Amino acid sequence: MVHAERAALADDLAGLDDGQWRQRSLCGQWTVEEVVAHLTAGASNSRVSWLSSVLRARFDFDEHNDRQLAAHRGATPAETLERFRAVVGSTTAASGHTAAWLGEVIVHGQDIRRPLGIARTPATEAVTEVARFYASRNFAVPSRSTIAGLRLEASDGSFSAGTGPLVTGPTIALTMAMAGRAGYCDDLSGPGCSVLRDRLAARAG
Repeated sequence: MVHAERAALADDLAGLDDGQWRQRSLCGQWTVEEVVAHLTAGASNSRVSWLSSVLRARFDFDEHNDRQLAAHRGATPAETLERFRAVVGSTTAASGHTAAWLGEVIVHGQDIRRPLGIARTPATEAVTEVARFYASRNFAVPSRSTIAGLRLEASDGSFSAGTGPLVTGPTIALTMAMAGRAGYCDDLSGPGCSVLRDRLAARAG
């Protein structure tokens, strides 16, 4: 699933012009090109190399990420894409949490596609695996805490989690909301949706 989602994203990126590569993504201040370089870094670092970079940055993850972006970004967007294509089939990762790395490419893929107006949605089967992982623990993001006391139900698949006021919608929207992308609340409904919006706004603030 990870390999398929990377390949699909690479195909979506193939026709971008320079302005689109400079478009701000949904991931903080990063541009589309920077997000792609981040994904390349994630598919290139073993646990040892990732930890070594974090230690050199004295656990300053902004510095760590800046170093990784510089290392994996090409001299041009075309080179950045070429580097990403080279790791599409990589099995290298900084941890054994496969669903987390699937989540990386799915979430960051949508971080890119949504601002660019690219309509492709990842496979529901793949997104469901990420949704279950996010609902079960706080890993890179406080996803489990974000949905505490809420009931999430996918309208297009088998995913469901939690108890409390209902939040329902497409699996990808539920997943992106758990990952902190508040704009995806526009694709959700139910009495718990306002609670979810407020929590995401508080995280962003």
